[in-house]
Amino acid sequence: MPGPRQKVTDEDVFAAAARAMSRRGPHELTLADIAHEAGVTPGRLVQRFGSKRALLVTLSERFAGSAGPIFAGLRAAHRTPLAALRAYAACMADLAPTPEALLRNLAYLQGDLADDVLRRHLVENARASRKEIEALLESAVAAGELRRDVDVGPLARVVETAIGGSLMTWATYREGTAADWIARDVEAVLTPWLAQRHRSGRSTASAGKRATAGRRRPAPRR
Repeated sequence: MPGPRQKVTDEDVFAAAARAMSRRGPHELTLADIAHEAGVTPGRLVQRFGSKRALLVTLSERFAGSAGPIFAGLRAAHRTPLAALRAYAACMADLAPTPEALLRNLAYLQGDLADDVLRRHLVENARASRKEIEALLESAVAAGELRRDVDVGPLARVVETAIGGSLMTWATYREGTAADWIARDVEAVLTPWLAQRHRSGRSTASAGKRATAGRRRPAPRR
């Protein structure tokens, strides 16, 4: 078995913590799990962070400031504001690659909501994310993707709510993938506000998909 790594950065530790958290719920996770994932001894993590809680608080603090870089990356990777917004919704589905994974993430969320320090970081990230969503919607209006009479502030709140609510309802119904489930709900929110030419294009594409899905396959030859 390879020995502990000689040099491990904070970034390495936080990435290791995220990997460990993806497999273990909050009551199962130990500092030893994170240390093993990072390739160091638990003692080294104690020396650096003090405790598992202190490490998780530091990770939460970093999460609080992550909205800006995440949305900047989405804007750079997609040609239009609404494409970036839809990609953000798809990213949120990464919390639910499986129902079991979503349950673990919800358990961590419950802990965040019950802890004043962790909740403060959660709220900071949520407020920043909503501002980024609102900025994308404003850009979509300027780009002619959305109607000019849309009030982007309330719409941003509804989009945020649709994404979070979709995760919850997908956890109940478990039909298809979380990504597809969220995408349908976000599209239902956006569609009434799409500029006519964008609405027509997406309606035609959706109709085509429904028609294709509805065609009967020819019976196999015997």
